[in-house]
Amino acid sequence: MVRRVGARVPKRLAERAIRLLDELELRDINLKICRDNVHVYIPLRDGVSFEELGSIMDELGEVKLVPYEFPEVERPGDILDFLSDRLPPHLLASLPRSFDIIGDVAVVEVPPELEPYKSLIVEAIMRVHRRVRLVLAKAGAVSGVYRVRRLEPIAGSGGTETVHREYGCVYHLDVAKVYFSPRLAYEHRRVAGLVAEGETVVDMFAGVGPFAIQIAKSHEAVKVYAIDINPDAIHYLRINVAENKVEDKVVVILGDARDVIRERLAGVADRAIMNLPEKALEYVDAACTAIRPDGGIIHYYEFAEAPSPLVSAEKRLRRAVEEAGRRVVRVLAKRLVREVAPYKWQVVVDAEIH
Repeated sequence: MVRRVGARVPKRLAERAIRLLDELELRDINLKICRDNVHVYIPLRDGVSFEELGSIMDELGEVKLVPYEFPEVERPGDILDFLSDRLPPHLLASLPRSFDIIGDVAVVEVPPELEPYKSLIVEAIMRVHRRVRLVLAKAGAVSGVYRVRRLEPIAGSGGTETVHREYGCVYHLDVAKVYFSPRLAYEHRRVAGLVAEGETVVDMFAGVGPFAIQIAKSHEAVKVYAIDINPDAIHYLRINVAENKVEDKVVVILGDARDVIRERLAGVADRAIMNLPEKALEYVDAACTAIRPDGGIIHYYEFAEAPSPLVSAEKRLRRAVEEAGRRVVRVLAKRLVREVAPYKWQVVVDAEIH
């Protein structure tokens, strides 16, 4: 437990307070948010001044600063400490240092050399992450039109349906039926922060809605068309739109993005999100069709390899945009999102096209 000054807010204001503190980077993300029957206690960074909190206190009104004992956030890397004296030293380097915790379900990839120690690894995960009730092992790559992978239960109980929370948004999903990566949380928030009030956004591969819902919850006047070809993803997307109370901002559409855009969304978008790194290049023409005639922004994701993943991704995007009859007038940003294999990354290029 860490004693720290926290922002005490009524439960009805908690979601807004957390969002505002995150936007200003004033929340201590290493400490857990706590609750009682009436209030939510949000840990603040050490040394935060009253001046920095002024705008939040003015906007919400009912914020009080109080000392509080906050538990520390449990980190995936802690399993190394748990297993350091239980595994042969030469195998510690093979230990899966990162794994996905989605709601109360953990998804882990166990290397072949650690198969005999699988039960120990699972025990470590469930000891370190107390909220995990089910551990699944990856039994194949993400594949198919619906972008799902085969998963095998190796410990715990219950089904593969869960509820995941991210930056004040709630997502119902089934990890065995839809694609969802908690490692993209920052990316969801980053893109939402770039959207301006009044924009129309086409989320071409929406999944259960992490981009669409984050955008809708962050803005008063936006319209997001959330498309996905997976009926299970659409099922949960509809639930999540209702759960997060953004029905008036998010339009859910089942279908292939290319067909949907051609039939009903040509030229409507100020911004298109293309988070399908395996196949996004094939859909650049559809994104160009969605963007308004006078231009807009594309968030293009792909898998790219060394030695120059960002340079090669930008070149491929520029070429595809030109082949679609438009042009990239400037690249607003490009970054490595996450490593997916040795010398291979998921990357994003934000480009303005005319």
